[in-house]
Amino acid sequence: MLLGVNTGIWFCLVILAVVLDWIVGDPRALPHPIVFIGKWVGFLTKKLNCGRGRKAKGLLLWLLTLAATVAVVLAVQYLAYKIHPVVFYLVNLYFLASTIAAKCLKQEVMKVYDALRAEDIPQGRVLVGYLVGRETSELGEGGLIRATVETTAENTIDGVMAPIFYMVLGCFLWQLHPALNPLVLAMAYKAVNTLDSMVGYIQEPYKDFGCVSAKIDDAVNFPIARLGSLLMLAGGLFLGYNTSDGWRIYRRDRKNHRSPNSANPESMVAGLLGIQLGGTNVYFGQVLEKPTIGDARRGLVYEDIKNTADIMYAGEIVMVVLIMLIFVGLYLF
Repeated sequence: MLLGVNTGIWFCLVILAVVLDWIVGDPRALPHPIVFIGKWVGFLTKKLNCGRGRKAKGLLLWLLTLAATVAVVLAVQYLAYKIHPVVFYLVNLYFLASTIAAKCLKQEVMKVYDALRAEDIPQGRVLVGYLVGRETSELGEGGLIRATVETTAENTIDGVMAPIFYMVLGCFLWQLHPALNPLVLAMAYKAVNTLDSMVGYIQEPYKDFGCVSAKIDDAVNFPIARLGSLLMLAGGLFLGYNTSDGWRIYRRDRKNHRSPNSANPESMVAGLLGIQLGGTNVYFGQVLEKPTIGDARRGLVYEDIKNTADIMYAGEIVMVVLIMLIFVGLYLF
């Protein structure tokens, strides 16, 4: 048997991974697996994104990236288990935690918060440029706040809830086959998401080449974008936000985006905070008109960045509590 663990141990590793991310985040001294996935995607993109048949080449990129990710994860798991089961647990715990980005995301968006609080717009533009694909050189304070709130809301799903969702799914599927274990599914999800973030644009030079990556990312995020938004609503309730407006705006504006998923968490945040998101952005020199999301009951303020990060954590905590209830329920009943 490849993995000598049971479902209970996997559930415990998932919970511990969330806690480890809360405490440690992404230590700069340790190698981060997502960085290596990004370098692999970048290498293949340079080789493949040229000439004719770019959609087919984009499919090849996706297949090679997923195959390499799964193969490396399974090899690392196998070698760790051969050394000792405790080494296997520790290796899986570290890599599971590395797929969750709650602490890292909050640290990065709070840098923008600090810059705007200090009225340092140029520094804010630089920092937001690290977080989003849109051009930030001409953005004022409101545009910087909007970009940061939107990316925090989106990454609450992509960087926090979706990896946990696929870990929990793996807690059940690994019994069908050891290769479908929580770490493999979580890392495969991160590979899919990394592909989308690097090549999944509708602008050139990625329009055809990144089509497959973008569509598959839409598919794998479809269930958790909706479930995660409801968890954010529950988190907003505990934080004392206006959940009736959150639900109203979510129902009304959750489709106001080219992506089938992005407007779900954005509309929930907009409703909970009473702000308006969406609108015009510039990507690779091209102006992209987007529908607005939410009602502009007030202007955007830099505190909205911190509030969105709080909603992210509150939603994640609700998710963890539900996972623990599922785990207890399985063993009691």
